[in-house]
Amino acid sequence: MIDIHCHILPNVDDGPTQMSESIQMVKQAVEEGITTIVATPHHLNGPYHNTKASILAAVDQLNEEIKNHKLDLKILPGQECRIYGELVDDYAKGDILPLANSHKYVFVEFPSNHVPRYAKQLFYDMQLAGLTPIIVHPERNSQLITSPDKLYDFVNNGVLTQITASSVTGHFGKKIKRFTEDLIDHNLTHFLASDAHNIVRRPFRMRDAYREVEKNFGTEMVYQFQENTDLLINGLHVGMEPPERIKKKKFLGIF
Repeated sequence: MIDIHCHILPNVDDGPTQMSESIQMVKQAVEEGITTIVATPHHLNGPYHNTKASILAAVDQLNEEIKNHKLDLKILPGQECRIYGELVDDYAKGDILPLANSHKYVFVEFPSNHVPRYAKQLFYDMQLAGLTPIIVHPERNSQLITSPDKLYDFVNNGVLTQITASSVTGHFGKKIKRFTEDLIDHNLTHFLASDAHNIVRRPFRMRDAYREVEKNFGTEMVYQFQENTDLLINGLHVGMEPPERIKKKKFLGIF
């Protein structure tokens, strides 16, 4: 199992504060059956400033520590970028790190309560630069929940999305769980990842999430998510099923 979104590097963001906590997370991941993790520290979200060079060094250090503990897991480099207008310019400067250092897929995080108006133009500019934007945890964005057509438009224009395991399992609440299921059902998401920060409050829950996906959507959907993560870390093209609009639910016969 591959996890492409995880805050496992020590003392760089709101994940583990020291190496021993990172190793605890590695042990929990191994117990879940995870063999590869893309470390994705926050970049330009509040006080966090994690550029490509600093992340690559931190990943090397953690992999060495994992080797010393004789644990069977590999860390790949990545980054969770808060959306900002100069992202493409900073990619050209070498500050932005595509997932697995693949030179293709880049995580983009929206604020939790809205989608910036310039997002469509930024995504277009990223694609012109050869990058594929991946919107992280869209199911937890309040504007996308109320206006899912906005997400449909992004995906219809080639943007990918990644949902969180804890959203699938219901740990972020029933409303987010229902919207997450809508995204899966309407081909509006392409990856399942943990967004783990620690082993207690924000653990991996990948195994439970995949079980939930299998129960509600079948084994084929599980395989599709897992194949997409494999394609991503190898820098290969991730196929997309045609997205569908989420229709507003009827209430007492009225739209």
